[in-house]
Amino acid sequence: MDQRVPMTQRGYEALKEELHRLKTVERPANVKDIEEAIAHGDLSENAEYHAAKEKQAHIAGRIAMIDDRIARAQVIETAGQKPDKVRFGATVVLSDIETDDEVTYTIVGEDEADVKQRRISVTSPVAQAIMNKAVGDEVQVNVPKGVREFEVLKIRYEEH
Repeated sequence: MDQRVPMTQRGYEALKEELHRLKTVERPANVKDIEEAIAHGDLSENAEYHAAKEKQAHIAGRIAMIDDRIARAQVIETAGQKPDKVRFGATVVLSDIETDDEVTYTIVGEDEADVKQRRISVTSPVAQAIMNKAVGDEVQVNVPKGVREFEVLKIRYEEH
């Protein structure tokens, strides 16, 4: 798994912050929880102990996953790019050709995607369909509800 993981600088910093929090806050608190549960005796029927051990495994797994992502990170600088084509980091305004509804998405790395904030993964069907397109281009996107057609209205790259 030597594949690079594309992400914005903001996404990279967020992963580093989460890793720091897991190592300096979550893991030490979990160790205390385990120690307290052990102090209660009989571990075979100790729900607190089993819950704390389960949380310990979850924290360890998350730390390992974030360590891997950071090691393989390919931070892509998006500021100052020419808004001639849709590339990683672009904020794109699309018009649904059928309904004339407009939607705005920013194309980010998988770990940064958040549909509520209109931040979609570079691997999503919409992002894949609009990559390298220019203003005025029309695209077809296969989505769970079928095929949707969009026109690229605007492309911009945020300044940091």
